[in-house]
Amino acid sequence: MFGRNMSLPNDDELPLLFLKLSALFGLIWCAWIYFFKYQKGSPPGPVGLPLVGYLPFLKPELHTHFACLARTYGPILKLMLGSKVAIVISSPSGAREVLKDQDATFANRDVHVAAVILTYGGSDIVSAPYGPKWRMLRRVCVLKMLSRPTLDSVYRLRRREVRETVWYLRQHSGLPVNVGEQLFLTVYNVITSMLWGGTVKGDERARLGAELKNTVAELTALVARPNISDFYPGLVRFDLQGIQKRVKVLAGQFDRIFDEVISQRLRIDRDGTGAGTEGGESEKDFLQFLLELKDEEDAKTPLTLVGIKALLINMIVNGTETSSNTVEFIMAEMLNKPHILRKAQQELDDVIGKDSIVEESHISKLPYLQAVMKESLRLHPPAPLLVPHCPSEDSLLGGFRVPKGSRVFVNVWAIHRDPTLWENPTEFDPDRFVNGGVDYSGNDFSYLPFGSGRRMCAGMAMAERMVMYSLTTLLHSFNWELPKGEKLDLSEQFGIVLKKKLPLIAIPTPRLSDDLALYK
Repeated sequence: MFGRNMSLPNDDELPLLFLKLSALFGLIWCAWIYFFKYQKGSPPGPVGLPLVGYLPFLKPELHTHFACLARTYGPILKLMLGSKVAIVISSPSGAREVLKDQDATFANRDVHVAAVILTYGGSDIVSAPYGPKWRMLRRVCVLKMLSRPTLDSVYRLRRREVRETVWYLRQHSGLPVNVGEQLFLTVYNVITSMLWGGTVKGDERARLGAELKNTVAELTALVARPNISDFYPGLVRFDLQGIQKRVKVLAGQFDRIFDEVISQRLRIDRDGTGAGTEGGESEKDFLQFLLELKDEEDAKTPLTLVGIKALLINMIVNGTETSSNTVEFIMAEMLNKPHILRKAQQELDDVIGKDSIVEESHISKLPYLQAVMKESLRLHPPAPLLVPHCPSEDSLLGGFRVPKGSRVFVNVWAIHRDPTLWENPTEFDPDRFVNGGVDYSGNDFSYLPFGSGRRMCAGMAMAERMVMYSLTTLLHSFNWELPKGEKLDLSEQFGIVLKKKLPLIAIPTPRLSDDLALYK
């Protein structure tokens, strides 16, 4: 029946045979469990490799790479990244489900290891888990630091720092300047003035502008960089790529600054001299408020010194690059289309004239420049994938199963360039916003530069004011041109904060009165 050459295994071979069969059935069983538990009902997506999943195929520019995958697999797709399940949303309907319909379920963050280190163990408003501590931090920031009345009260600080920038640029009239560095330092000075009264001036401006911008840029790049520790939590302690070590070094630079200003402030308070003053007018800065809040004994959710420093790093790292990079993109897009630049400057001349200088009160009368900002935020959203969300329980998105603990990306960059939503989506065309009712409040899910829902960017009002006031002042005060022979490059570089791949170098020449006293 078995043929002449067939023979039954002898007794010595049976244990090895049973071992092989057991291993085979074990593999089949594991595959069956994996398929039915993790794959059945899951969104479509590319097939990866055993153990590593899709990790070897990820490309550095994640926002464009994910957009390309979405064209193949659809607006909700799944990637296995090591031991982590990643879900990428690339449609307004999917964004609405995550950020509104199931907002509470997706309100937690999936925080990278580098970001945890940078934010003192995830103690800041961006990284903190959804709950009482996060609500306390949001309340502190939105009601005390970033509310419209507070921002109105520190307008004098913004005006002073923007005019310092104008003064600096006038001294470098006719010379190439790094636009991004100067804008970064302007925003940095405004934020640190609001935080504890510190600014960078004089001869230190150019040197520290580049140094601080490079430090913040490297930090955001490290947080965005694919890190083996994020995909295999058991490997965190080995820091195989050295990312955690480098973040600790860079974050330590800011930590020393924080320790110094906090110690100084506590010493001043002990001596009874109060907060800093300027021009004889007593002011309470953000740090002073936080230190007083920390000492409240009846606080249900106490604020610690670590929490204070986490908020400070949050404001500096997240607030500086987002605003300065946005203005840099706007300036680059306008230099690429001079007719838009001329139209914007004409609006400024009509509203303000050439014998006066820009005040924030003028901004509401500049609809075309507001449209310019909105259009730049559409093409170049500051956080192209937002900050990843993390469902607190198994859920359904678009009918697909999304397991608890997944890393959920909302690709607003792809949504903003979807040809089914936007006409000529890659074209920089501010006119699309001139008469439209689209804004960035988070209610229109085809336009989400600041996100939406509970975890929407808390600094939106601050960013709007800094971007518009800086932009209008630079365009009203100067004509701008590229250095002779230079070609404009609008390429983007992906990161937690999107930036130009190559810095914008441009030449300013004054277009107003030579009376520099106007700016002092």
